[in-house]
Amino acid sequence: MKLVKLKKSTFFALFVGILNVSFATAQISATGSDRTHFGGSLGLSIGSGFTNIVVAPSVIYDVNDYFSAGGGLQGSYVNWKNNFESYIYGASLIGLVNPIEQIQLSAELEQLRVNTTYEDNFKDNFWNTALFLGAGYRANNVTIGVRYNVLFKESNNVYNEAFMPFIRIYF
Repeated sequence: MKLVKLKKSTFFALFVGILNVSFATAQISATGSDRTHFGGSLGLSIGSGFTNIVVAPSVIYDVNDYFSAGGGLQGSYVNWKNNFESYIYGASLIGLVNPIEQIQLSAELEQLRVNTTYEDNFKDNFWNTALFLGAGYRANNVTIGVRYNVLFKESNNVYNEAFMPFIRIYF
């Protein structure tokens, strides 16, 4: 089995030097409920033979002032020229707790199907399960923080690190 590992400096350069566009869409549920919030992201990363395109809509429901729950879908295409091409898709469930207005704690269970073809036509198709526990600073509908994948395994090639920064926006 051929695994491609990016050096941390290469990964950082890709992360910093790449165009990355994310946004969330504002929408109110058909019933007009102010407890249902829609968000998501569209991402585009391009640089030196590397392409990553992500579409990930999501929805949450405020159970009360302190707890919200919801889910999302994710689809992405990743291509690293002369190395591999991947199609990744799946779903997630998320729970958010706001013990005080400015602090948000989260737990997110994510299940992804990964279909990767390497340059030598070797195929690596597998399911990846992640359980992210996170914390962030919240201002209105925007939360900035970090999450940790407690099921992280270095042998899977979906995520390079267990810690991941995030910006979460719901309208």
